[in-house]
Amino acid sequence: MSSQQRPLADPRPDEYRILHEADLRDYLAGLPAIAARLGGEPASWSIIEVGDGNLNLVFIVRGTAGGIAVKQALPYVRLVGESWPLPLSRSHYEYLALTHQARLAPGLVPAVLHHNEGLALVVMELIEPHVIMRRGLIAGALYPNFVGDIATFMARTLFFSSDLALPAAQKKEGIAAFAGNHALCKISEDLIFTDPYREAEQNRWTQPWLDATAAAFREDLDLHAAISRLKLKFLNAPEALIHGDLHTGSIMVTEDSTVVIDPEFAFYGPMGFDIGAVIANLLMAYLASAGHERSPGERRLFEVWLLETIENVWTEFSHEFLELWRTESHGDAYPLTLFPGTAGAARLEAERQAYMARLFGDTVGFAAAKIIRRILGLAHNADFELIEDAKQRAVCEARSLRLARAMMVETFPTIGAVTKAAREIRGWQPDFAK
Repeated sequence: MSSQQRPLADPRPDEYRILHEADLRDYLAGLPAIAARLGGEPASWSIIEVGDGNLNLVFIVRGTAGGIAVKQALPYVRLVGESWPLPLSRSHYEYLALTHQARLAPGLVPAVLHHNEGLALVVMELIEPHVIMRRGLIAGALYPNFVGDIATFMARTLFFSSDLALPAAQKKEGIAAFAGNHALCKISEDLIFTDPYREAEQNRWTQPWLDATAAAFREDLDLHAAISRLKLKFLNAPEALIHGDLHTGSIMVTEDSTVVIDPEFAFYGPMGFDIGAVIANLLMAYLASAGHERSPGERRLFEVWLLETIENVWTEFSHEFLELWRTESHGDAYPLTLFPGTAGAARLEAERQAYMARLFGDTVGFAAAKIIRRILGLAHNADFELIEDAKQRAVCEARSLRLARAMMVETFPTIGAVTKAAREIRGWQPDFAK
C-alpha cells in the first residue's frame, strides 16, 4: 500500500460540526501534544478566525509557548454560502497533498501537526512572521528568495510525482488516491475554463468599462477554441500531482523564506497549470501596480523586479526540472536503455528540450486562463480589487485581458517574449480611458 493510500489514524474521530471558538478550544485542549505546543491554560489561549479565502475557516491559536494554525473545511463554498454545497473530503486531499509535498520539498510547506478526517480539520504549524505574498506585492515589497524557493517547490513536487520519476504502477496508485477530489476539479473546470466565456450568473467585472470586453470574449471563437484545448488537457492529462491553486494568495513569504499553503485543489493534472498560475499572478501584480501608485513612477523598481522574477521563475524551474530528469530519472517514461551511447544521450537531451518547450506552451496558456477568470469570472484578485478608483482598476484589468488573450491565441516562444508583451501593454490605454 502506498503512503498516499495509508489509512489516516486519529485519536478523536469526531462527528462533523462547524467549530466555533469555544468548541475549538475544548477540542485542542484534548490533544496533549497540541496543548503542550500552545502552553498555558486553554482559557488563556487567543483564538482568532482569519480566513479570507473562498472556502474555509482558518483560525490562529496562540498560547504562552507558541501558536498553531487550524483549518476546517465548511460544507459549502464560503464565498457564496449554503446554496453551493461542497464535499468535506477536500480536507482529506489537502492533508494528503501537504504530507506528500513535505517529503519532496521539505521546509517549503507547513508541517502538519494533527488531522481529523471526521471534522475535516487540519492543524498546522503557525507560519510567521510571513505574510500572504499577494498582500506584500500590493504593497510593493520585494522577495529576493522567492524565485529559488518556488522553482524548487514546483520542480521537485512535479518531477517526483511524474512518470519520469515513478514506475507506472506507483503513479497510477497516486492518481487513484486523488481521483475523488473531483468536486474541486469541477470548480476549476467551470470557473476557469468555461464561465468567463459565456453568460454565467456568477460572472462579474468592473462595470461599465469592461462591458464591451466581456461581451467580446463571449463571442471570440478563437479564444473559445484555445480555452477548450486547455480544458481538455486539464481534464485528461494526469502528468503529476499538482497543487491546483498555486496563486500568490496561497504562498506566504518573508525576504528569506517561502511557504506554500492550501493545496486542497490537489489532483493529478497538467504540470503547466501550477507553473502558469504562479506566472499569471505575478503578471497581474505587475499590471495592477499602476493602480496602487501614489505618484507616477514610484513603483518602477518594483515593476522591474516583478518582470525579472517572472522570467526567472520559468528559467530556474526549467533548470531544476531538467537536472532532476538527468540525475533522478527512475520512472517508466524515456527508459535509458533506449538511448545508449553518445548518440543516444544526445537524442534524449533533444527530447528533454522538446518536452520543456511543450510544457512552456502549456504554462503560457494556463497563465492566460488564470488571468481571464480573475477579471471576468466569480473570484477576483485583491491586486485589482483594492484599486480604489474603479476606472483606473478597469484600465489595469483591460491591459491584463489584452495580454491574456494574446497569450492564449498567439505563440510566445520564450518567457522573455511574455514579459516584453507585458511591458508594452503596461503603456497601452483602452479606448474608455482616452
